[in-house]
Amino acid sequence: MRERTEGLGNMVGVVLVAVLVLVGGGCACVVWAQRGGPGWVRVVAAVTLGAGELVRSAAKARRRRGPNGSGGDAGVLGGGCGSDGGGSGCS
Repeated sequence: MRERTEGLGNMVGVVLVAVLVLVGGGCACVVWAQRGGPGWVRVVAAVTLGAGELVRSAAKARRRRGPNGSGGDAGVLGGGCGSDGGGSGCS
């Protein structure tokens, strides 16, 4: 069983390295495309920027939803009515 777990850890490491290489390559293509690179670089740059927008919008949606998916605006640090410790409630 331990051999199976070690193999899974190795696979996770390989996947993380592959994602890191793809992100680095995408960033390089964005810079190259801004400097007037070939057409395929512009396509890769557009895909990279689109993926970044998707990640950003998903993060914003997760923050709006709150830590437990309740949709409140308190967030992780609190911040609702009376959370400042001063006894001031909402009116």
